[in-house]
Amino acid sequence: MDNRLTILIRNQSGEILAEHSGVNALTLVYPAAYKEGDEIVVRTEQTKVRVYLRIDDAINEAFCYLTEPEYVFRIPFGEKRTSYSPRAFAGETHLLGVRMMREEERDAYRNLARNEADQHENCGCYPHACANVETRGEAVFAARNAIDGISENHSHGPWPYSSWGINRRDDAMIRIEFGRSVQIDRIVLYTRADFPHDNYWTSGTFRFSDGSSLVMPLQKTDQPQEIVFPVKNIEWLTLDELIKGDDPSPFPALTQIEVWGRG
Repeated sequence: MDNRLTILIRNQSGEILAEHSGVNALTLVYPAAYKEGDEIVVRTEQTKVRVYLRIDDAINEAFCYLTEPEYVFRIPFGEKRTSYSPRAFAGETHLLGVRMMREEERDAYRNLARNEADQHENCGCYPHACANVETRGEAVFAARNAIDGISENHSHGPWPYSSWGINRRDDAMIRIEFGRSVQIDRIVLYTRADFPHDNYWTSGTFRFSDGSSLVMPLQKTDQPQEIVFPVKNIEWLTLDELIKGDDPSPFPALTQIEVWGRG
């Protein structure tokens, strides 16, 4: 079924600066520099739809599941900009786009956790990451960094080294919401490996919306670590009970989580 989509740029006063609509796919070129308070707004006539969304030409296209008729992405400025590429949202020409996912893409086996368009204020655009702690509330340690598709883990701080930081909390927890039921059978973690600045975890516990849980053994490494299990049908998962290693550093952190499956 065809779906009418719209992308627009809106300033903090609500004035529409640029707008383009189309059926199933469209692009928008915004020929001006962004100003603080500007927003990217994506509208869809149908909800509960799967789309690919490009919020900037310097950021990879994101797979998103939209459950609301409007999604608002606030252009980051200042400290909030530090977890994005310096090329993102910069300059005076911006190319954006949105398109409906084709059936063969929808059924493909992929990382269901990845969403470059996620933000704290995210409402209705999945997947979405949130946590009970983010180090000092800084953008470079926000939960969204763990699902932005960037797995570079050899340092910490501004992009491309952004991570989920736990501020030394022993009860740290991150939650990934998918917005619908998905089928998963593999999880891959990239823990931050800025040694000796960083510590590491020896294990973590995944808890799933179906009531089950899984303990994942972890090692001190810069390599991806994965756990494979029989297919689960879930709507969300959490990672907690993160057991710190015996290194003297108090700073373990998560660079990326991948959740593989279909849905």
